[in-house]
Amino acid sequence: MTVDFGLERPQGSRIVVAMSGGVDSSVTAALATRTGAQVIGVTLQLYDHGEAVKRSGSCCAGQDIYDARTVADRLGIAHYVLDYESRFRTGVIDKFADEYAQGRTPIPCALCNQSVKFTDLIAFARELGADCLATGHYVRRVVNGGRTELHKGADVRRDQSYFLYGTTADQLDFLRFPLGDLPKPEVRRIALETGLAVASKPDSQDICFVPDGDYASLVKRLRPETQAAGDIVDLDGRVLGQHRGVVHFTIGQRRGIEIGGSPEPLYVVRIEPEAGRLVVGPRRALAVDRMRVEELSWIGEHQTEVSVKVRSLAPAAPARIADGWVRFETPEYGVAPGQAAVFYDGTRMLGGGWIAETVAADPRVACAAAA
Repeated sequence: MTVDFGLERPQGSRIVVAMSGGVDSSVTAALATRTGAQVIGVTLQLYDHGEAVKRSGSCCAGQDIYDARTVADRLGIAHYVLDYESRFRTGVIDKFADEYAQGRTPIPCALCNQSVKFTDLIAFARELGADCLATGHYVRRVVNGGRTELHKGADVRRDQSYFLYGTTADQLDFLRFPLGDLPKPEVRRIALETGLAVASKPDSQDICFVPDGDYASLVKRLRPETQAAGDIVDLDGRVLGQHRGVVHFTIGQRRGIEIGGSPEPLYVVRIEPEAGRLVVGPRRALAVDRMRVEELSWIGEHQTEVSVKVRSLAPAAPARIADGWVRFETPEYGVAPGQAAVFYDGTRMLGGGWIAETVAADPRVACAAAA
């Protein structure tokens, strides 16, 4: 199959492809070569060499760099590896640790896309004289009446628009997402048909710089204060027990609280890092009426009535925006400061921002938070 990359004269064009070493970006490169354009693959090395070799099975690791180069050789295209280890550490990893130290729940993939992956990669692609930068994200770029829009991927199970909310209109004009209309099985079929060695390579599941899923160990090493034990208290401030460090908990978490004798399950309602406390309560205490969103970024026109996702896998909920505050039509659960709030109009992604604070739907919980 062939995919339209939206280029007026593909055979006289140059396409740069972001190649992570996985099947999605590899198929993106394969589809780019079928247009007749000159194709150049670019892979980011986000760790020093010794560390990268140990990190097989995660994005931008030693094995993945090798896989990307092998695919580029198979396709007969040029391939560059860019060392962004220093930028990634300061721009993503350190901020990830800082967020946990502040009792927030970070989302490093969105931050990485906003900085290293899009801003820097687009700049490099332009330096190479490229007409566009193509990636393996499952989103759709739609030109509608002269306006370029970003829509959810056709395969709702793979849609990645939530992580791309910080994309600017200028960036979107330069970006291409050839997998946006394809289901994952079709992508793997193309990889197999093309003879790519990564056709059956598993998808990475963890945060790329925490391939074993043990983010707490990383945060404790970078921010040792997060492993200090402290009190677990109820909504009235009564001490119920002890925890082994705030780094092990996020808003809405139930596992690991280990408080016996409660008539109903307890969840983390609030984290108070300065006091080293976890505030816990029943599930109804997690209901949020509204939230304040910072650093709003709009790729589409600003709208007041939207659907909003507060987690990547959460369904979009109807809400209204006014002066940086987002009020849900009905109380929403699992809303955590540090996560992204991403706004939609149907399948079209409008923009988003970082969740800074929340207001509980239960007045008793809201008053306790203000105390």
